[in-house]
Amino acid sequence: MADFDYDVLVIGSGPGGYVAAIRAAQLGLKTACAESRETLGGTCLNVGCIPSKALLNASELFHEASSGALAKHGVKLGSVELDLPAMLADKDDAVKGLTGGIEFLFKKNKIDWLKGLATFVDAHTVEVAGKKATAKNIIIATGSSVTPLPGVEVDNDKGIIVDSTGAIALKKVPEHMVVIGGGVIGLELGSVWKRLGAKVTVVEFLDQILPGMDGEVRKEANKLFKKQGFDIKTSTKVTGVAVKGKKATVSVEPAAGGAGETIEADVVLVAIGRKPNTDGLGLDKIGLETNKRGQIETGHDFSTKVDGVWAIGDVIPGPMLAHKAEDEGVAVAENIAGLTGIVNHDVIPSVVYTHPEIAGVGLTEEAAKEKGAVKVGKFPMLANSRAKAIKDTDGFVKIIADADSDKVLGVWIVASPAGTMIAQAAQAMEFGASSEDIAYTCHAHPTHNEAVKEAAMAVTGKPIHI
Repeated sequence: MADFDYDVLVIGSGPGGYVAAIRAAQLGLKTACAESRETLGGTCLNVGCIPSKALLNASELFHEASSGALAKHGVKLGSVELDLPAMLADKDDAVKGLTGGIEFLFKKNKIDWLKGLATFVDAHTVEVAGKKATAKNIIIATGSSVTPLPGVEVDNDKGIIVDSTGAIALKKVPEHMVVIGGGVIGLELGSVWKRLGAKVTVVEFLDQILPGMDGEVRKEANKLFKKQGFDIKTSTKVTGVAVKGKKATVSVEPAAGGAGETIEADVVLVAIGRKPNTDGLGLDKIGLETNKRGQIETGHDFSTKVDGVWAIGDVIPGPMLAHKAEDEGVAVAENIAGLTGIVNHDVIPSVVYTHPEIAGVGLTEEAAKEKGAVKVGKFPMLANSRAKAIKDTDGFVKIIADADSDKVLGVWIVASPAGTMIAQAAQAMEFGASSEDIAYTCHAHPTHNEAVKEAAMAVTGKPIHI
């Protein structure tokens, strides 16, 4: 048997990669992680999930203080000023703390950080910064990057046409931001700058925002964002973006064809999706190809067709979500160690961190109906005592259950704390709960989660408070 430098070598230190490395080390495997960034944590911690949430929180606090929204609670404020540099510094501080935390965990678990971009030499060897390292098992966890819009050149340094990375580092609040793409990233970052004073126009090619989510949720979200002052143009195609001086002109036309128009903007955010990071890995050297979407196909245990090479996270099929990658990181390490690592891909929650938050797990009503007869229960946050008490009543909870077995197939929530509420639904579904199981579980009062209980009761037509 050949000798290797490591039992496990992980390429990429994002949520999937660093978790895989830590779990492998915990299981007694000699582990290394190759990362080309100057800090660990990948896109999520450095320029994605974490900094965007810090800005979403800070911008919401500013909006509450500056808009007079707190007056209804008896809190009256005088002049409120935005200190954008301080807000951005606060965001950077949150990132620094978490990326530094991963570095500490690497040292604690004796994981070697190989600094540089790893490329395959063969199935058990990679080259990092001119040095070769061998491993019995190599895990590809290189994540994803922004999908480019053909003909539109992003230049984050100039701050006019930006992607998600540029949008969390703008030096001033734009007068008008045009967001190309009505998905999660575009709506979250659009919300940040809308709250700070920008006019925001969202251009979406499809007939509704938030592709992939439940149809009723998409309609409700569209209504709520418009109420907040977003200009949302659905069924609209971007045909070009031109920059002149410090302004951009976005050319659009109906998706089905027709007369075009132009929109003037200070900042254009390109947020049409993400693509797997597989370029530059040297996959051809080990005989590993990608599918039509650029993803690496794996078995249920995350093994690829090349013995000893595994893949997780955004580079494999499934939703591009940090928590999905984390669960896969734990599972792949356990599989390598001879244990049984499993991820239930039918129960992966997703969250949009706008206000209100939007969250879902399992099937949409449309997808569930394609599989058979369903029962649906809905409960409005307007009838929830906690939401009414704090005067934040937008949204609803929706539970979709199998018509015969009553097994919960999907849960969709629009509510301020939807991202936290959805965990209950995911756990219930992981245990194969029926709507009756949720309905007969005692929920604390007054809490937002009582709306989950009432929606479950509504599946059989017996909610109490409506």
